[in-house]
Parts: sequence; structure tokens; C-alpha cells
Amino acid sequence: MALDCRAPSVACYQKYINIMKVFRCFKHPGIAAACAVTIGNFDGVHRGHQAMLALLKSEAHQRGVPSCVLTFEPHPRDYFAKLHQKPDLAPARVGTLRDKLEDLAHTGVDQTIVLPFDAPLANQSAQDFIQRVLLDGLGARYVLVGDDFRFGKARAGDYALLDAAGEAHGFDVARMNSYEVHGLRVSSSAVRDALGQGRMHDAARLLGRPYRISGHVVHGRKLGRTLGFKTLNLRFAHWKPAASGIFVVLVHGLADAPLHGVANLGVRPSLDPGDVNRGRVLLETHCLDWPEALGPEGAYGKIIRVELLHKLHDELKYDGLDALTRGIQKDRDDARAWLATHARLPGGTRI
Repeated sequence: MALDCRAPSVACYQKYINIMKVFRCFKHPGIAAACAVTIGNFDGVHRGHQAMLALLKSEAHQRGVPSCVLTFEPHPRDYFAKLHQKPDLAPARVGTLRDKLEDLAHTGVDQTIVLPFDAPLANQSAQDFIQRVLLDGLGARYVLVGDDFRFGKARAGDYALLDAAGEAHGFDVARMNSYEVHGLRVSSSAVRDALGQGRMHDAARLLGRPYRISGHVVHGRKLGRTLGFKTLNLRFAHWKPAASGIFVVLVHGLADAPLHGVANLGVRPSLDPGDVNRGRVLLETHCLDWPEALGPEGAYGKIIRVELLHKLHDELKYDGLDALTRGIQKDRDDARAWLATHARLPGGTRI
């Protein structure tokens, strides 16, 4: 049942960035008894999402209740793609769950509920969703949705049904129209398109910030150091990232100032898919100037944030380690050249 924690070993509640509360079910005493809520996947937490969340916080403040985001993991389209064994139906993922929660926390939302999107939730009728989730689970006083919002089994629920339920049960319902930047509708699909085409500046305009991925630095095959290019490895939890290839990057979290680097986001086609990472998606970042204070092993376990500023090229399959080494060196040189001619990030932030 969607209202329950999935297993005793799964944490139902946690603090995030010491501000926003995160829950994985409704059965926790820390959940607010009433709230103003918006519902969606929030992949990327782009400028349209940010505008919606600003409105949500204002409406929550007027009612004297906390603001709340209800989101899902996995993405509903991921669930149906797996159910029907049609992986092409799954959308490319802009961000990981970690990044989504961090971005939501930075907007100032009070709490986020991450519901597992599973068979019980997928088969829940629209009326049951209203009763069990909005009323019983959240005590919704105000519900804000996007202009294309649908809910319930077979997407049977729409804004009209939700609005009628609000009238019947005493909660307000509002719908926010599309958000545009320079005539372009801001959406997760638009962000995915920009990232997929390597248009990092356009992605930054839609997101309101450079595209970034964060996480713990993990151990890898350690091939890079044998080739003379030590890397920081971050796992991208989803198998289908919206961006892939070789990028000029900034690395935050290892020194007082961001570090310049070059990174590979993808599955590393030149390596054996049976290696220690088993063909999983990795963001492998080589810092152009490694901080001596860290020492050779000083980054493992640290949480870093990598901003992808400019795409150099798609992933390439090299014929042997010598060719791979030459390719990495060229990428390193090209990254230095790009950084030398771009004094500012998209949006005006100095590199």
C-alpha cells in the first residue's frame, strides 16, 4: 500500500540540509498534520518548478501551514517502461534523487514526501488518491498542480475532478500555467533535450543555474591514475542520464574555490563492461590541478558537486590504452583552452 514504509530497514524520515524534512511514507509523527502541497516528478527542479514552489510557499504562509512537495521514485514512466518491457518509454533522467532533494531544499520548501511508485499506487483510482493521499496522508489545505496534471489509474483524474473534490472536502485547488523564458516553455523535457544535444548554456538558462551532479566520491577501477589522470568517480543512479559525453567542469567541495576539470559522463565504452563498475553510469572527473592538501586518497567518501559547463564531444571508443591516454590528454588540453577563453559561467558567475 502506498501509504506504508516499504520495509523496516528503509528510513521513513530524515532531515535534509538541516532545513527540509524528507519522508518516505505518511506514517511518521514528524509529518505535518496539514499542509499546502504540490505534486510532480520535479526532475531537474527547473525555473518553472521554482516559480511553482515560490507560489506554493506564499499560499502555505497565508494559511499558516507548512509547504510540501509530493514526488515519486521511480519516475512513473520508468515504472511503466519496466512493466511493459519497453525501456524506450523511460525518460532520460536530468538529476538523481539526491540532487532533486537538494534543489528542493534550496527553494525553502518545508517538507518533501517521496512515495515509491509501485503497482498499488499505479492502480489506485483517482478518487482513492484524493482520499488516501491528499486527505488521509497529507491533510491537504491547498493543492497546486501544473497545467497538464493527471493522476490516478490510467490518468483518469484531471484538474476538474480535483477541483470538485476540493469543493467537497474543503481544500483549495489551483493550477499554474506554463512558465516561459524568452518564449520557450520551461519543462523537464526541454531540459532533457538541451542536455541531450550538448547545449549546456541553454540547459543552464532553463534550470536557472549550471547543470550539476553531486554525490559521494567512490572507488573505481583506478585505471586513470595508472595513465596519469586521477579521477573522482560519482555514480549516476539512473541508467539513462539526460547528458552524456566529455565535459568541461567545475568541482565544488574539495577546496575553498571550485576546481577546474574535465569529466566523462556515461558508460566508458573503451573499458570492459565487466569491470568493477559493471557498466554502470559514472561521472568520472579529472581535476586539472589536484589540491596537494588532499593527498592521493583524500577525496574518497567526500560529497562533491560537479557543474557541467561545456560539452567537448560524445563518448568515444579508443583502440587500446595508448589511444585512450592520448584522447584524455587532448580533452584535458581542450578543457584548459575553453576555460581560458570563458571568464564567466552562464548567468554571470565567475569561474
